[in-house]
Amino acid sequence: MRAAVLHEIGQDKLEVLDDVEAVGYGPGKVRLRIRATGLCHSDVSAMSGVLPQPAPFIPGHEGAGEVMDVGDGVTGLSAGDRVLVCWLPACGACPSCKRGQTQLCLAGFMNAGTPNFKRPGGDVFGFAGTGTFTEEVVVGAGCAVPIPDDVPFEIAALIGCGVTTGLGAAINTAKVEAGSSVAVIGCGGVGISTIQGARVQGAAQIIAVDPVASRREAALRFGATEAVSPDEFADAKQRITAGEGFDYVFEVVGKSVTARTAYENTRRGGTLCIVGAGAMDDNFQVNMFELFFDEKRILPSMYGGGDVLRSYERAIALWRAGRIDLESMITHRVRLDGINDALDQMRTGESLRTCIEL
Repeated sequence: MRAAVLHEIGQDKLEVLDDVEAVGYGPGKVRLRIRATGLCHSDVSAMSGVLPQPAPFIPGHEGAGEVMDVGDGVTGLSAGDRVLVCWLPACGACPSCKRGQTQLCLAGFMNAGTPNFKRPGGDVFGFAGTGTFTEEVVVGAGCAVPIPDDVPFEIAALIGCGVTTGLGAAINTAKVEAGSSVAVIGCGGVGISTIQGARVQGAAQIIAVDPVASRREAALRFGATEAVSPDEFADAKQRITAGEGFDYVFEVVGKSVTARTAYENTRRGGTLCIVGAGAMDDNFQVNMFELFFDEKRILPSMYGGGDVLRSYERAIALWRAGRIDLESMITHRVRLDGINDALDQMRTGESLRTCIEL
């Protein structure tokens, strides 16, 4: 079986190998044939060590495909079913799940420490307990979510992570109000999805902030009312809000420096929403006076901040109704052999989302 493998954390290239085997199939598990997978920035962050992940590992967590086999005890799934991969399945029994905060369930994270592939040289992990840069993968049944027949695999793959994360940040976590002002810092796939979520919610002004000109241009096509470089952000704040700051500012980069910029451009009493996944040693600081005096809400958003199954259904409904554009988010398509070119395109900001077709 072919798969793209990172041998050591810190390497910037993947090796496409044909001697990988998916393992762990048994009760409660399903074997999937991956048909399409998106390249998410979290994959790059895991490769560089920003996000913790044992190595060697197969990146990829934003995937969709078909069920090949179902293990004993699996209900609701059959061979041939079309599914998307949920990298953070809810166990339904932990305190977070019982409170209705299924996006905070830790059961899925536990899977990341168990190898689900092997090669002649030893075990291989799957990123976030999945690993979709491969032809086949074995996952828990909760990771395989059925999708309707009219949803293409590449669209379902995006909904499996980036789209759900960005839409949910605006709709579930921040609860953007109609007529409000919004700024989004970082306009890759998740940032573009956040912009689309703010548009769905009825924001009056949506300012996209990104250093890459092509991403700024893309943001305008997806609903931003203005797009500026980071150097122009302060001027935009002055012009649009008379210097007060925006009602909502979304940080979709995952760095303390941009989080601080986001905080400073949020109005007093406004909402800063942290969407980007950053490093454990990158500390965001506010002083105790401003924290009290400004009364700004600081809201992290994990995987869209809500029940992901409901969020998947909502994204599909909005896509069907033409309220969000998912097809145009896919700016590049490659086969597995082109994965390193796709990584370079993501690092330079050339791509919004690359679909890897398997």
